[in-house]
This record gives sequence, C-alpha cells and structure tokens, in this order.
Amino acid sequence: MNKKVAIALLLAALPLWAQTDSQWMLEQSTLTYHMSHPMHEVNGVSRAAKGKGTCHAGRCDFLIAAPVRSFDSGDSNRDLHMVEATRGAQFPMVVVRTQFPETAMTAPILYADLEVQFAGQTAYYKQVPFQRTAHGNEVQISGTVPATCSDFKIERPSFLTVPIKNEIPVRVEMTWRPM
Repeated sequence: MNKKVAIALLLAALPLWAQTDSQWMLEQSTLTYHMSHPMHEVNGVSRAAKGKGTCHAGRCDFLIAAPVRSFDSGDSNRDLHMVEATRGAQFPMVVVRTQFPETAMTAPILYADLEVQFAGQTAYYKQVPFQRTAHGNEVQISGTVPATCSDFKIERPSFLTVPIKNEIPVRVEMTWRPM
C-alpha cells in the first residue's frame, strides 16, 4: 500500500477513534430547595436522587430524578404541606433532563439547558452554570437551578396570610462516576 493511501485511511478513521461512548451513574447527590418567607427561611434537602448519563457522537444526555417526598425540611408538617402544594401524590417525581456537547464534560464550568418536570408542569432553563471538578474517575457538579413557584403553577403557600416568595432555587451537589 502506498504511503498516501495509508495516511488517507488513517486520517479518515481518526474521528471514529476520537469518539468516546461513555455512560455515567449518579454516585451521590444533595438537592436543596430554599423557601423564603418574611417570618422564616426554610431549606428542604433530598439525598435520594438517581441519575444516569450517556455520551455518544459528541452529545451527552443526562436524566436525574428524585421523589418529591424525599425532601426533608426538619418539620414533617411543613414537608407534608409541601407535598400537597406541589401535587406530589399525583406527580411523585421531580425529573430533570439535559443534553450538552460532550466537550463540556471537561470544562471547569458546564452550561446546561435543563428540562424540569415538577408538579405536573415542565419548565425550561437555558445555560444554567454548574461548577465541574474532577477527582480521579469521579466528577463533582454543583450549581443552582433558578426555579420559581410560578414556573410550575404552584400556588404559593402562605403563613399568617403572607405567601412565600416566588423564588425557590434548588442547590445541586452531585458526584458522577463512569460506568
């Protein structure tokens, strides 16, 4: 085989070698929503999220889900009311889907478009920044989803006739590992 043909074949095959198919599993997570009222501030925490991601042909697709009932604010009455207000019996899971270019998997800040299904509604958030830190095989992701009650058509709960603030940001701390 002449050298030019061999080099042409090698260059043609190079993109196939460079493509990496990878799968990711959510190792651990902490999701924290913040609710604010003039009388008090509340954080509800869930460590029950499950997730999986697949990168193929230059694109990564991730799915994360957490049971609505898994959020704990330290007050079981408040948590029960939260499940009622968010229609958690009818829609028991918070589901997040995202996709981004595979090249973002190595950037220090990953900008993700999110589709969030919660309380029977779907909201979209564009270019949400997440800090990405690698530790060996594991990758830690942290950031905040700028959610609001109105995004999900949730009637804001009231205390002493004063409703909570519309903003209910969700802090995300996750550790992913390749499968």
